[in-house]
Amino acid sequence: MSNDQAIVVVTGLGATTPLGGDVASTWSAMLAGTSGVRRLTESWVDTLPVKIAAPAAADPVAVVGRVQARRMDRCEQFALVAAREAWADAGSPTVEPYRLGVAVSSGIGGIGSTITAYDTLRERGWDRISPYTVPMLMPNGSAGWISIELGAKAGAHALVSACASGAESIGYGIDMIRSGRADVVVAGGTEAAIMALNVGAFAAMRAMSTRNDEPSRASRPFDKGRDGFVLGEGAGVLILESLPHALARGARIYAVAAGAGYSADAFHISHGSPDGGGVSFAMSAALKNAAVSPAQVTHVNAHATSTPEGDPLEARAIETVFGDSSSSVVVSATKSMTGHLLGGAGAVESVASVKALSDRVAPPTINLDDLDDEVTISVATKSTPLAPHPGVDGPMAVLNNAFGFGGHNVALVFTEYVPPAPEGSAEEG
Repeated sequence: MSNDQAIVVVTGLGATTPLGGDVASTWSAMLAGTSGVRRLTESWVDTLPVKIAAPAAADPVAVVGRVQARRMDRCEQFALVAAREAWADAGSPTVEPYRLGVAVSSGIGGIGSTITAYDTLRERGWDRISPYTVPMLMPNGSAGWISIELGAKAGAHALVSACASGAESIGYGIDMIRSGRADVVVAGGTEAAIMALNVGAFAAMRAMSTRNDEPSRASRPFDKGRDGFVLGEGAGVLILESLPHALARGARIYAVAAGAGYSADAFHISHGSPDGGGVSFAMSAALKNAAVSPAQVTHVNAHATSTPEGDPLEARAIETVFGDSSSSVVVSATKSMTGHLLGGAGAVESVASVKALSDRVAPPTINLDDLDDEVTISVATKSTPLAPHPGVDGPMAVLNNAFGFGGHNVALVFTEYVPPAPEGSAEEG
């Protein structure tokens, strides 16, 4: 494999989120510091202590179509919406089927369809259950639907690692191309879990914000007044492509998907290791995998869910990895606006990271009124221009963190794409 063949680039972006039904609307809302959190009106919230969430801004059925949507869980619908946008954004490339792969997952899977099917079984009998129930509830359903629609035969994968699922899927997509298994991979994550069982279960863990009277101010990463995360829904998808394949077809290149790093805390099923060692290791491993120095990184899209325990832990890990240069790294916590999309979070935040890199601007962290005393990193509270650090060799880079229950830690690194100088040019010397 040539060095160019090992380079993986991002050529398409897709998203449907609490801020907008596509990338453009989501990104503009992020830069404006808009909150997608609102008070829920469904009757099931009446008996629960948490009455707020961040539902998707656009109905996926309007894009998927009612006939196909009846065969799909809501999380699968979101995934297909984001995949279609990303594919079109990449120019709908012509790819030999066994060179086209999919790596899209959900942290929970089709939980809504599972609950609906059980209610139907109990109330109306087994013969009234939809014959699509099993494909609707399985976590790999989204990857399967996307594979079918695009004719992707290099593999359709679903890496389930709770809230790190979307980010891990992108990392796996990078590896598929680097290993020579595929030329193009549709990679990302999705989730649709705003329902009584999930809200009640997270509330029982005391993990969610109960700021019910101020929905738009409830998700407040790194703030002293944070009291838990806000549940969101939606999907994010990246089109990953080998550099030679992208250049051969004249594709627009957003960024280089430069590397991924992983670790497991091996500490607790739902709490991160207090020393932050696993988080630091994943970030350092991602930088090493990307052949990027800490000094090249200008921006981190933090996992930062707005929980009392998790935010300062991540902040300390960022300080550990970036050391003296941590003060010059612009940190954004976009969950302050989107809420926490669970398995879709790392994918949507990867879309935001790539946009931040390509547009050279980091989105704000809203609701940060009083920075936690334990947090000494530089957290952006307004849209902040990005530029390479002076005197640093190599392309500008951004990093995205995603962590999940079970101790999963994933970090992704994206760098600016710098086209090679034409043969015989002065730059070549």
